[in-house]
Amino acid sequence: MNRFFNITTKKVRGFRGYAAGAESKNSFNVQGLKIKGVKDIIAVASGKGGVGKSTTAVNLAVSLANTCQLRVGLLDADVYGPSIPTMMKLHGKPEVSEGNKMIPIENHGVKCISMGSLVEKDAPIVWRGPMVMKALEQMTRGVEWGLLDILVVDMPPGTGDAQISMSQRLQLSGALIVSTPQDVALMDARRGVKMFSKVSVPILGLIENMSYFKCPHCSKPSYIFGKGGARKTADEMGLGFVGEIPLEEEIRSGSDEGVPVVISQPDSAVSKAYCDVAYKVINRLHELAADQHIRPVITL
Repeated sequence: MNRFFNITTKKVRGFRGYAAGAESKNSFNVQGLKIKGVKDIIAVASGKGGVGKSTTAVNLAVSLANTCQLRVGLLDADVYGPSIPTMMKLHGKPEVSEGNKMIPIENHGVKCISMGSLVEKDAPIVWRGPMVMKALEQMTRGVEWGLLDILVVDMPPGTGDAQISMSQRLQLSGALIVSTPQDVALMDARRGVKMFSKVSVPILGLIENMSYFKCPHCSKPSYIFGKGGARKTADEMGLGFVGEIPLEEEIRSGSDEGVPVVISQPDSAVSKAYCDVAYKVINRLHELAADQHIRPVITL
């Protein structure tokens, strides 16, 4: 399990090195990094916790499945703080197939795997790095995903071992970075972008969560965490800006009740914002697939 690789990077037009591609004379067979039956794997990541990464991953996955009519899986890679079972209302533990692989629990049209479904409720995950890496390996390749168009990976916050290992052991098609407009959050978002650049994972874009709060009485927006910070950061780093998600009670209640807002209120403005992000992610994946130079190449 302890295997280290050297990653080569190359400047990609329009992304100033942050949407990384790679070339090498000694190329590694990237097919070994794929998951059988899965076309694209995308990471939803943040440099720090508390910015709404998991909420974004859930609503993105459900939008891709229901609005975009794709076959979608959702992997909760946040081993220490798994929240997908609550947000997706998953009950019970995954069954095991004849091939001794876990069968994902499906809800809202999305196949889900989470450490939260494998341990007792409220049980702490007191594991060191090697055990976490082994668990992540089992939750990726030890799962009967079937045929998927997109596997959305809810990454753990930060830029540590788990994030780097997931980026190296899977052929990620791209990463979506989540941040609030606040400068403190954006500092860590920049670190997240640079981490993915170092492991040659293209950046799909930057999404601003909790952009503003709209008063339910007068509809006046209040920019609690600042205004336009993520858009400005995206421009400075040469990244795509994929959308703004406001701070709304319905998003929070949907997450707590296990019914994502894109399901409970599909015609709301915030649901349309999530769907718009989903379509932008798909378009960006198509652009990357069309560019033969954008592909992680790993050399031993």
